[in-house]
Amino acid sequence: MNKINLSNKTVRIAVIVSLIVIALIVLVSKAVYTVDDKQQAVITTFGKVTDITDAGIHFKLPFIQEAHIVDVNVMRKLEIGYRSDDNDAAVFRTVENECKMITGDLNIVNVDFFVEYKVSDPVKYLFSSGQPEEILKNLVQSQIRNVVGSSGVDSVLTDGKVEIQQQIRDLTTAELDSYDIGLMLTDVKIQDAEMPTDEVNEAYKAVLSALQGKEATINLAQAYRESKIPEMEAEVKSITLNAEYDKQKRINEAKMQIAMFEAMYEQYKLNPDATRLRMYHEALQEFLPGTKVYIDTSKDNGTEKLLPIESFYGEGDEK
Repeated sequence: MNKINLSNKTVRIAVIVSLIVIALIVLVSKAVYTVDDKQQAVITTFGKVTDITDAGIHFKLPFIQEAHIVDVNVMRKLEIGYRSDDNDAAVFRTVENECKMITGDLNIVNVDFFVEYKVSDPVKYLFSSGQPEEILKNLVQSQIRNVVGSSGVDSVLTDGKVEIQQQIRDLTTAELDSYDIGLMLTDVKIQDAEMPTDEVNEAYKAVLSALQGKEATINLAQAYRESKIPEMEAEVKSITLNAEYDKQKRINEAKMQIAMFEAMYEQYKLNPDATRLRMYHEALQEFLPGTKVYIDTSKDNGTEKLLPIESFYGEGDEK
């Protein structure tokens, strides 16, 4: 009988110890939580926010406090106008009620947008609204239709995409700040833009190709211009140097002529008649080359009229 009572007592002790161990394990599991480097934890005590913790191992009061883990340093995405396959990003389906819209010049276009955002305030993200992502999506869609509806079809399909993206981002950010739901918009990109029919879409692709060809031609011409500038500068420098050389040469010649004239003038002052006669003869030889020159030695009686000047030179001498 004593043995049976001892055995029952042992079993009860084992059960109690087991329950205590289980309770301790539950308490520890409820008291310890881990936050990684991309997260923050919002701690609530009896439903009221009391703390925000960063990466690491932390403790809380079990059944009294609760840790809400939020990814804050992670980029999240919204797909507007299409949905990609979770298993294959290259596979997607079109959502027509999101992508189809009317431009400012009353053309229908299909435009898909890729939106990136992240949590800026985990407390507001958790408790300021019931569906913050849905609010963000509605705001982005509203501004997309607003901006596309005021833009021309050419801008939407070709060269105005960057400006349209910037406008949508700025307008949505301003609206998002007023809602204050703990989300921050980081980027808005046009994923794809095309006309609803294949024929018109091909025509606009041809327009885009022509614009790209124009840009390539401009770049080619600019490169050719840049390559020719050094050559032209060298040619200009050469012409300038030649002109400077010719200028100096003419100045030197003029100075030499002035010096010759001044020397001649000095001789003229010493003997005007002889100098005048010599200059006359030299002028005749210069302007009448090969002409026989005679000196008039006539007397009043007319015995001898002309005397050939070549008789004073040897045969072949310069006149």
